[in-house]
Amino acid sequence: MVNITGIFLEGIQPKVFEGTPALRVPSDVWGQNLLLKKGESCLIEASSGRGKSSLCAFLYGLRKDYSGNISFVTSEGQTLQSQECDFVSLRSNNISLMFQDLKLFPELTAVENVMLKNRITGFWSEEKCRNMLLRMNLMDVVDVPCGRMSFGQQQRVAFVRALAQPLDFLFLDEPVSHLDEGNARIMSQMIKERQIEDGIGVVVTSIGYRLPYDYERIIEL
Repeated sequence: MVNITGIFLEGIQPKVFEGTPALRVPSDVWGQNLLLKKGESCLIEASSGRGKSSLCAFLYGLRKDYSGNISFVTSEGQTLQSQECDFVSLRSNNISLMFQDLKLFPELTAVENVMLKNRITGFWSEEKCRNMLLRMNLMDVVDVPCGRMSFGQQQRVAFVRALAQPLDFLFLDEPVSHLDEGNARIMSQMIKERQIEDGIGVVVTSIGYRLPYDYERIIEL
């Protein structure tokens, strides 16, 4: 299993932006060279429509509709081009994304949603999954179908699910849009613990309400 120490974005642009006024807005990402480093925490701020969810999908290998190049740097000094990567392996062992629209299975309970991913990664025990959900103040809904939860509760389930695997980079797309300050701070503490333990890179997007965190870099999309 390879370890990813950096992600290099080289002049990438969403193809949907080509020939549109969006390109006239200065950006630290689109059309630029940018290195995301393992161990570093980075906030990517954007106004609505600037492509932050698209960026997450590009980094996670779900979409290829961009120009430019994305590559992954390994601890052995190799550079893996995005087009040649085995993203099934990367998504199991190296990178994780908390989606803005969460992508939970509404008919499954909170613990079942986390365990479904955990069966792929084998990272936690079921007891650990439950304990992590309890830390996010979900004790009353651990065994409730996610479709019956509030969006804020579902956000917390999706966050725990994103942590349930080996990691080099954690991407969080607007993770606290429906959370109160207390739960947002618990989320931050859990991320910090993982960053200290495993040296992960943390990339958070926001269009206003930020995850409270000690960011080393703030980037305008």
